[in-house]
Amino acid sequence: MKRMTLVALFVATTLGLSAQKPMKAPKGGMAISDELIGIFFEDINNCADGGLYAELIQNGSFEFSPAERDGWGAGTAWKQTRPGHSLGTMEVCKGTGIHPNNPTYMKLHAERTREFFDYKGWRGYGLENNGYDGINVKAGAKYDFSVFFRNYGESKQVRIALVEPQGWGKDPKLLADVTLTVDAKNWKKYAATLTPNADCKNAALQILMLTDGDMDIDMVSLMPQDTYKGHGLRKDLAQALADLHPKFMRFPGGCVVHGGGDGFWDTYRWKTTIGPKETRRGLKNTWGYHQSMGLGYYEYFQFCEDLGMEPVPILPSGVSCQGTNGGWGMWPQQAQDVVPMSQMDEWVAEAIDLIEWANGDPATNKWAKMRADAGHPKPFNLKYLGIGNEEKITPEFIERFKYIYERVTKAHPEIIIVGTAGPGSHKDNPDYEAGWKLAKELNMPILDEHYYEPNEYFLNKRQYDNYPRGGKTKVYLGEYAAKDKKFIDALAEGLYLLHVERNADIVAMTSYAPLFARKDGTQWNPDMIYFDNERPYLTCSYYVQQLFGQSCGQYFYGDCVQFEGDKKGIIQPQENVHYGQSVILNVKTRKLYVKLVNASDKEKEADINLSRFPIKKKCVKTVLEGKADDENNFDKQPIAPKKETIKAEKKFDIDLKPYSMVMLEYQL
Repeated sequence: MKRMTLVALFVATTLGLSAQKPMKAPKGGMAISDELIGIFFEDINNCADGGLYAELIQNGSFEFSPAERDGWGAGTAWKQTRPGHSLGTMEVCKGTGIHPNNPTYMKLHAERTREFFDYKGWRGYGLENNGYDGINVKAGAKYDFSVFFRNYGESKQVRIALVEPQGWGKDPKLLADVTLTVDAKNWKKYAATLTPNADCKNAALQILMLTDGDMDIDMVSLMPQDTYKGHGLRKDLAQALADLHPKFMRFPGGCVVHGGGDGFWDTYRWKTTIGPKETRRGLKNTWGYHQSMGLGYYEYFQFCEDLGMEPVPILPSGVSCQGTNGGWGMWPQQAQDVVPMSQMDEWVAEAIDLIEWANGDPATNKWAKMRADAGHPKPFNLKYLGIGNEEKITPEFIERFKYIYERVTKAHPEIIIVGTAGPGSHKDNPDYEAGWKLAKELNMPILDEHYYEPNEYFLNKRQYDNYPRGGKTKVYLGEYAAKDKKFIDALAEGLYLLHVERNADIVAMTSYAPLFARKDGTQWNPDMIYFDNERPYLTCSYYVQQLFGQSCGQYFYGDCVQFEGDKKGIIQPQENVHYGQSVILNVKTRKLYVKLVNASDKEKEADINLSRFPIKKKCVKTVLEGKADDENNFDKQPIAPKKETIKAEKKFDIDLKPYSMVMLEYQL
């Protein structure tokens, strides 16, 4: 037994799993938030369906509508296919669908499925879907197919085939197929596994009736078995987020939360996103396309658990986005849709029911039982809940926000409510002033600020230096970014984050926005991660965010680094000074991080003194450097971190190249 214990200890130590005993922080540090760096996921830029959600079939529920986009309909992303000159028709139907939230389905009528002449055995009548600009499959990988069929008359043989189209008049190349016997008179789910025999970037899925007659079809799905931790998210995109080391995730928006430009009628409702996929209600979102809700609240919470992030769900406040009816800041009282006060109890229940779904006991609470029935009997331990997203701070908003806030905090005082400071959180903005006034009146724990600015703002402004200390309301910088994606923009954001770390007694959380953008499906630029069907493309800003995510801690030290030419005691970064530093101690992991940013065109020398810290002999040095106008894109990636292990010293000088960022990591 003793030998096994020693072996287990050796393995744990070798793998880096041995528990680190927290250390006592040396004097001179300021206590700060260790949840400072998180992520914000909003379904913008087509980043859920066809992106993070690993589903490969587009419009598998046939719920696309011309009300969502001109030219769209139930047949969007589908086409008729009839090899061997088979004949048939398809008809869009409603009325007896699988679920009221998913009313549309397709009726297939095949009247000649036999070979009309020798066609190499390829025959049948049915549908074809090529996913999102082609289905990317790998040889030997397994893909789970599922569909709901309802049969009429005799049983049918249905061929499910993954193919590589070869152009008009040519047989497709067969990658994988299976034949199902469909005999259910009521809706029934059928499933099979397809294993392609070759790689293919532009595959298509065919569903072919091989027997004449009629049948209904709905909820077509093709999902890779190899998803992130088996939970249905695209592995490479999820891993890119995991590599950021985020401490929380805010979701599902953003303007997606409260109806966006179309009004409050298409507000995101979490309750229609948590059941079986066939019961979820798809929705046109703010950004003009369809959300299947395959990526719903259950998947969001599960992903937070997988990455060790705090979930920060955002719920509507009873008023619409400032952009409703063409508003976007103009004539806000006319543009803002509002829920009548007589109906506000529904929105209070929306929040309370979510808390109970996430944290409640399945034995005593119906919402918690739904969570358990979905496969998660243990609570998700929800700590934060956001109410509202950058709405105009009108009298109507204030009345409704107070109504929800007071009732939710009374029912669940343990939940930390995140409020909103409106769009454009600067001191010259009336919404900002009104939002902070409301936060102070309610003793709100956290207020969400948003701003997108040219890099000059992040290079030159130090907003949080002048915030009052000792107040009860902390800042969550929930959306921010420089308005371009060059290296100088990323360095400007890094310089600003050094300023945030110096003020992390006031700023508790930050998240860059937007997070993802699909190539050729982008509504907003810049974004942190771009992607296509094959891989993610990581921007300069991604790598800066990654360094900050890797270096979280509980204490900030501002007097360990002195830049050449600065007066003694100056703690960078100052306004209009384009270089800066931050030293962060994580007492839990016993690690010390020194971060240096030079966003100027001149080399800077820094004198570093770490004498108060019991650093070990080795240091990991990570460097980002390049030209101001360098940009990572689909064609080239000039900016990427370079790591090396060097000898650790307690006192030394370092030359910081123009347009560079350096992080030094020490074990204590």
